[in-house]
Amino acid sequence: MSDHLHELQPVAPLGEGYVTTGDAVPRIDGRAKVTGQARYAAEIAVDGLVHGAVVNAAIARGRIVAVHDQEARAVPGVLDVLWHGHRPEAPQLAHYFETGEDFSTVPVKPLVGDRVHYAGQPVVLVLAQRWEAARYAAGLVRIDYEVEAHETDLLRHRADSRAPRELDEDTAPPKPRGDADAAFAAAPFKIDAEFHQGAEHHNPMELHASTVIFEEGGRLTIHDKNQGGYGTRRRLAKVFGLDESQLTLLNTFVGGAFGSGLRPQYNLLLAMVGALHLRRAVRVVLTRQQMFTFGHRPEIWQRVRLAAERDGTLKALIHEAVGETSRVDDYTEMVTRWSGTLYRCENLRGDYRVLPLDLPTPLDMRAPGAASGLFPLEVAMDELAHALGMDPLTLRLRNYAERAPASDKPYSSKKLRECYALAAQRFGWSQRDPKPRSMREGDELVGWGMASGQWIAEQEEAQARVVLHTDGHLDVATAASDIGTGTATVLAQLAASALGVPLQDVRVHIADTRLPEAPTEGGSSHVASVGSAVDGACEKLRKKVWQLARAIAGSPLAGSKLAEVEFVGGRVRLRKSPGDALVLHEVLAASGAGQFEAHFHLEPDEDEQGRYERAVHSAVFCEVRIDEAMGTVRVTRVVSAVAAGRIINALTARSQVLGGIVWGIGQALHEGTLIDHALGRFMTVDLANYHVPVNADIHTLDVSFVPEDDRIVSRLGAKGVGEIGALGVAAAISNAIWHATGRRIRTLPMTPEKVMAP
Repeated sequence: MSDHLHELQPVAPLGEGYVTTGDAVPRIDGRAKVTGQARYAAEIAVDGLVHGAVVNAAIARGRIVAVHDQEARAVPGVLDVLWHGHRPEAPQLAHYFETGEDFSTVPVKPLVGDRVHYAGQPVVLVLAQRWEAARYAAGLVRIDYEVEAHETDLLRHRADSRAPRELDEDTAPPKPRGDADAAFAAAPFKIDAEFHQGAEHHNPMELHASTVIFEEGGRLTIHDKNQGGYGTRRRLAKVFGLDESQLTLLNTFVGGAFGSGLRPQYNLLLAMVGALHLRRAVRVVLTRQQMFTFGHRPEIWQRVRLAAERDGTLKALIHEAVGETSRVDDYTEMVTRWSGTLYRCENLRGDYRVLPLDLPTPLDMRAPGAASGLFPLEVAMDELAHALGMDPLTLRLRNYAERAPASDKPYSSKKLRECYALAAQRFGWSQRDPKPRSMREGDELVGWGMASGQWIAEQEEAQARVVLHTDGHLDVATAASDIGTGTATVLAQLAASALGVPLQDVRVHIADTRLPEAPTEGGSSHVASVGSAVDGACEKLRKKVWQLARAIAGSPLAGSKLAEVEFVGGRVRLRKSPGDALVLHEVLAASGAGQFEAHFHLEPDEDEQGRYERAVHSAVFCEVRIDEAMGTVRVTRVVSAVAAGRIINALTARSQVLGGIVWGIGQALHEGTLIDHALGRFMTVDLANYHVPVNADIHTLDVSFVPEDDRIVSRLGAKGVGEIGALGVAAAISNAIWHATGRRIRTLPMTPEKVMAP
């Protein structure tokens, strides 16, 4: 290992003492983060580091005719200016340039050709000895373009949409059932409404950054902001024609990602190009404005039609959607599938189409597809309830699905009914006056709304290693990522609880491709996957220690079975006779070995899991207060009840849902990237103009978990909580605004001028 590689150190625990699964354990990396000890991808100290600055295309579509880089090259400290007409000749880069675009792996390969696919496309890389020189020189580069007509307006050209080239089981519309159009026409009560949501951008606090260190023999050590080291390494190896063994990926600390780190962004590709070209360490950090020049939640138009009998039984459900994609790649999401999974309805039809535009290829963003698709469904359900003169919660219970509507499979577990009851009780829903504009406090109208949430419950293949030392320390190793969700803390907690050792004695090693393989953190599956692998490794280790303890002369555990012992308080003891115990480190010392190690490879039982529908559920109730003259909306209360399997850490799980609620408030009232269609580019490209919720926007948030234990989804009984907290919130707010004002707002974000509209 080279001298300049920052050693991955185990995080220092905050709490002390013994913990069990389910406890509210503070984040073990919290102190390192708030004191600045944590080092992110842009903060790795490397001798002789070269800095790269990116120049982005100023047109939406066309061709680069000439790049004038003479002034940039004259800046002191500038080492090179790279673009498609001045490609580096390093042999390791031949594959990158000669194979052209590879849209299946990365959205666009920078510097490969003269085509401009969208405004903001990276087209020039300036390499300099100092960041200031690189940034200044980048501003001196002048580019001549041949401009072509572009199109960025989804609503204007929605009729030109087409079916995606490929759809998998997740992103395809629900399979049709019955005759939805005939049933809709014949039903006595019906809703037909169109919805629109603008593009959203991820904007994590940490900017996307990569530090690529060139080492002897052509090996590369890469510090990058991403959500999965192994997945990122595989993509890089394919794009650059390298063997994976040449690459070490570390994403030790990640300051939020929300889907933006699921695949390599262009900062990493350009840092790789620079490092291979100069045979030196290169760092590329995007600016906040450049954070708006790659993937985002796509703009989408939707139409939902619901029909019901007098008693509220759904007779028809039709959900159509047109989503934005780019010219170079089809991006698809699971948008309309939720209408086929959440409620019972014998007549169903869904349609999902894409419209290629001259914009960056969209990218998964927290609860991709569901955040978009559930909004119109849940607002339309509220509209139908009003048309029926029925309570919105009653309508949902009337059409509650006890089995999966699409497949007729049983649920591995489903406690949505209990979520409804708990959240309604905590909110006080029974006191709601159903008439719009019926509630007021002072100068503000008051509205109450509710909605349902649903997300998938998945598990991925994962590996983990645990090592128990005679000094009492327990090492947990896996390449899992922690993008701010608290993964490291949960893994430490699981191991400490399983072996009965103090939390402060657990050292967690993650986010390094030299460690056992772990999946990318995404889709709310990380704890169910990596956590289960750690649990499996700990089970193996417990068996080894028990076998040794049982064999010790005069052992009180002699003749015992593994199921009859437990590891508690630093001891291994009989469950029925806690006094019959051996101190753990003394057992290890008796072996004469310095450590005990166990490895576990989790491979989900797809046949067993495939027999069930697996999902997490939530019920969201919210209160808004509206100054009608100003159009301002205050979300004063949100109550969310979540069924997400067994909760491993009550504190971090609650934090995930709280953060999700804030996301939902942002989706509802604040977030939307505006496009200048004349120029074909995003306009709101900084945090001064792209609005997100701030402290003053957040009031009382109430989160509860409905007890649930799902051993089909994971051996821990856990499901994921990363996405579910954001779902249903925007719809509940929209429904509450209608209740307060009598106005239906079907476009997001619901900004003051829409609230004020007659």
